[in-house]
Amino acid sequence: MRAAEAIRAAANAAPGGIEATHLDVMDYVPSAFRKMYTEFYLKLVNKAPALWGYLYQASNDARPDSTMQQLRRGLERLNTRALMSAIEEAQPDAIVCTHFLPAEILARAIRKRGFTTPVWVQVTDFDLHRMWVHENMAGYFAGNEEVAYRMRRCGIAPERIHVTGIPIMPAFGQALDRAECAREFGLAPSTTTFLLMGGGAGLGSLDTVAERLLALEGTFQLIVLAGKNAKALAALKVLATRFPGRLLAQGFTDQVERLMACADLVITKPGGLTSSECLAMGLPMIVNSPIPGQEERNADYLLEQGVALKAVDGPTLEYRIAHLLAHPDQLAAMGQRARALGRAHAAADVLDHVLARPASTP
Repeated sequence: MRAAEAIRAAANAAPGGIEATHLDVMDYVPSAFRKMYTEFYLKLVNKAPALWGYLYQASNDARPDSTMQQLRRGLERLNTRALMSAIEEAQPDAIVCTHFLPAEILARAIRKRGFTTPVWVQVTDFDLHRMWVHENMAGYFAGNEEVAYRMRRCGIAPERIHVTGIPIMPAFGQALDRAECAREFGLAPSTTTFLLMGGGAGLGSLDTVAERLLALEGTFQLIVLAGKNAKALAALKVLATRFPGRLLAQGFTDQVERLMACADLVITKPGGLTSSECLAMGLPMIVNSPIPGQEERNADYLLEQGVALKAVDGPTLEYRIAHLLAHPDQLAAMGQRARALGRAHAAADVLDHVLARPASTP
């Protein structure tokens, strides 16, 4: 959804009167299917991540013509008829899919029903699962050269593959002044600052993680994003009174890029969009609790590129932070590598390719 919103935002900002609409597939399916597709997935990755990892790999290795795959696709078609109706009513000149489900549905429509609108596919991780790959797509957008290589190995024509990066909101490509942003949030601009994002899954509750980090030796500030977790935010605000001037507890905000501009490193799960936002901002990462499958592959890429370290538990996170505080040159080097990898204008690059192509299905 965030990648789709980024492309829509880039379209709205582009000259030439482009009209972009974001259709969320889950708004056009029956509630039972939505519950199975979203809630079941969330429960699985939280309660049985190893099982999700197995299913991720098994579905990647499965033959497209296997009975199970045919049954899955049939179930999806039955439950996405309203989506096809919405698309046909909109009569778009081009479609960009940021999830494999609509790409799969539209690939069949092209093959079986003569659907002629060009369909493009934006892969949103630094990995390629086989379910992203379909015939008759107008083109593919890859997060990096390795994903592009894997696309070619899957039989996608090289001329249809474009390495654009993963689309992120334009705000993450702005040149933000650290001192100005720090003053907005009551932070010291020149002090080393760490940003802890998300629920701290695998590391304990956010306030517990924050307290353990603030007990470390060294001079640094900590920003913690609690999102919509009111209980965590309340606990963090109590903790902030014990560490005046060192902890900023923040709830849900649309100013993430301004908080990132204050930071030297982000502690986060390695989702494709969050990782891309960090890279665009030149921020190295400590990644924790990657979901088996796509997030593990993202973590591997970030570690291989030297822009991230991994923390498997609380003590490891403490060690990583203490190490970087003692070796600021390493932290700075990681930041430089992150900025070199960042593709802040991926969404605009995607649009450039889509708009340059004649409106006909290959």
